[in-house]
Amino acid sequence: MKILDIFKFGKKNDYSKWNEIYKQEKLKFKVPEGSIYTLIRDQVKDREGITAYTYFGHSVSYREFMRQIDNAAKAFRSQGIRKGDVVTICMPNTPEAVISFYALNKIGAISSMIHPLSSEQEIKNYLISTGSVMLVMIDLCYEKVAGIIRETDVYKTIIVSAGRSMSMHMKLGYMLTKSYKIKKPFFQGEYLRWNDFIAKGNNYNGRVEFDVDKDTPAVILHSGGTTGTPKGIVLSNGNFNSEAEQIKMLFTELVPSDKVLAIMPVFHAFGLAVSIHGVFHIGACVDLIPQFDAKHFDDLIIKHNPAIIVGVPTLFEALLNTNNKKMDLSSLKYIISGGDSLSESLANKVNDYLKEHNCKNKVMQGYGLSEASGAVILAYGKHNVIGSIGIPFPGTVAKIVKPHTTEEVEKPGDTGEICISGPTVMMGYYNNEKETNDALQIHDDNKIWLHTGDMGYIRKDGVIFYQSRLKRMIISSGYNVYPQQIETVIESHEAVMKCTVIGIPHKYKVQVAKAIIVLKNGYTESSSIKKSIKELCEKNLSRFSLPYEYEFRKSLPKTLIGKVDFKKLAEEEENKE
Repeated sequence: MKILDIFKFGKKNDYSKWNEIYKQEKLKFKVPEGSIYTLIRDQVKDREGITAYTYFGHSVSYREFMRQIDNAAKAFRSQGIRKGDVVTICMPNTPEAVISFYALNKIGAISSMIHPLSSEQEIKNYLISTGSVMLVMIDLCYEKVAGIIRETDVYKTIIVSAGRSMSMHMKLGYMLTKSYKIKKPFFQGEYLRWNDFIAKGNNYNGRVEFDVDKDTPAVILHSGGTTGTPKGIVLSNGNFNSEAEQIKMLFTELVPSDKVLAIMPVFHAFGLAVSIHGVFHIGACVDLIPQFDAKHFDDLIIKHNPAIIVGVPTLFEALLNTNNKKMDLSSLKYIISGGDSLSESLANKVNDYLKEHNCKNKVMQGYGLSEASGAVILAYGKHNVIGSIGIPFPGTVAKIVKPHTTEEVEKPGDTGEICISGPTVMMGYYNNEKETNDALQIHDDNKIWLHTGDMGYIRKDGVIFYQSRLKRMIISSGYNVYPQQIETVIESHEAVMKCTVIGIPHKYKVQVAKAIIVLKNGYTESSSIKKSIKELCEKNLSRFSLPYEYEFRKSLPKTLIGKVDFKKLAEEEENKE
């Protein structure tokens, strides 16, 4: 039986046999029933007056937050959205993005979360591949969407201004400095302003909430998966709620009055599941940060006084570069680094910085991937060993297998591929049975295991160490950059015969993409050809995927069997330093 057939027939996995380490920790785990929406709704009674989120000087209580979700749910229903429909949310961290996510879940629809900096072609591909029928979009994306929207199944686009939910004086400042520059559509027919959209639901009297259980698909996140090829990751209500429950079990020191900086974006599993849904499940306050400014990171911390900071290693490098001696970090209860490997050197520097600024806690390195709803392993408590990623979350188990097999390595300390099994592991890749069956495999224990494509090892004490990637993925400032995708775009240029993309070191972003290009016969390197290739990339790739460097060569080094020698290219870059 294939993996997708298992999902189809609803076979349940047995998560009762956990590693001895979890028995020692006395952590018991049960997958929450119901939907993402009901997990939050059912707990609001005890905290209606507490602040749920803040956004540029504007605070909203849990009572008001639920009212906003309910109104948006009616608006979506008034515009014809039904249970099972896919609606794409192309937004940064704004209230409207979060409200839409929960409102769609309430009515049983599926949210497809995409990056606002995605290229025109990428947005088109996302909309078509998921069969999206509606788009909720930041107004900054209008020009990219206008030319492609009628080639999709989207019949209604909701346009949102980043300034809409700001406090009055912040909104005025935004309108005077930024909003007026943004090209907007004539709001008629297929386009609606957010305010007009919400108003459409005022007179809707039909059914709003639909029965949704833990096995119902809830979210599609877009990633390269374990092979580096972009694809849609389908996560269930149970996946997301399990992640939130795990966060609640681990972060026991958090209380409703605590604030959490939501810097990681809503279209990122770590941002949506951990920094937002997990925090709401605890009942704390989410401070929505739509755009991170590294130069003023210290001001952000002083202003919000957060209890948790969650970010990629480059965020902590930015923290070290702030020279604000007055900054007091005594309120920080948890400092978590994820999205990329945190070096021992950087971890030690961060810990020294925290100590110098009155913080009694140390940075914890986490490990996760979108295919497992975000974070799955964390170096917490006594398992916070410098250089390690710690131990799995409650209810999740990990093991190391020999690459490209389901066979476990022979002994602790042996390097192999990290595999994960647990309640946050995805349902599968959207409409991609082959890739799903490659990533999710049934082992001899009859469990479904996620093959991560990452290499590491487990010590005798159960602490896990990450080492490298099997896949050719570049992580730049915490974003996944896929060389194959860039190569395909550049090789579509009429002058290009071959292109290979590698990751090269970058002082702030850790890694950036470098394109090494071989031109066709009859073409020679020139400023006009380089400009033309760069323009092609800018049209078809996300901003964070754009090559940082372009190099032209007569040929590329090859291995003995005729493949491009990526290792040699990487060594050549290292020798340049």
